[in-house]
Amino acid sequence: MILFFPILFALADSEADRALAERLKRREPQAMADLYDKYGRIVYALIFRIVRDTGVAEDLSQETFLRVWNRVQAFDHEKGALGPWILTVARNRAIDYLRSVDGRMAHNAVELDTNEHPSLFGDLERDVLNSDRARVLRAAFKKLTDKQQIVIELAYFEGLSQSEMADRLKQPLGTVKTWMRSALRVLRDEVGEALTA
Repeated sequence: MILFFPILFALADSEADRALAERLKRREPQAMADLYDKYGRIVYALIFRIVRDTGVAEDLSQETFLRVWNRVQAFDHEKGALGPWILTVARNRAIDYLRSVDGRMAHNAVELDTNEHPSLFGDLERDVLNSDRARVLRAAFKKLTDKQQIVIELAYFEGLSQSEMADRLKQPLGTVKTWMRSALRVLRDEVGEALTA
């Protein structure tokens, strides 16, 4: 279930993150170090899950934090939380890489073992999955069918459009759209109901 730990952070918007964003806007060097300490492993884990290459994941993680540093002035905590914004930047960097010529060549040239470095994320996964929100999300994800889980993963981790999913899964576009709509409805209903209870 390590697949959905980034989403868990999207559910949280803490006062500490708001203060950290303000420190970043003031260009405090220690703020960047604190940001990296808090989100470095999760950013790397998300990018690695998408690109499946340790060297590329390290480079893209650095690019993510550089981009956050350069664009933090435009960040508005009233419109969203710091964590989800950082993870969105990381995800977009990884997907941009996969869509680039280098990314396509590297991705097609070698298929890496998905368990290459499980020790890197063992503690993180255990800590995140022990939270109440993680249990809610895990329970919601278990209610999805296999096909619904696949389209959510393809959309989130590979950034595929519904047309690209249809091609990859060799299914009609309408079928893929139905799977996606129903999956999102289940997740929204289950997570929303659990968090408001």
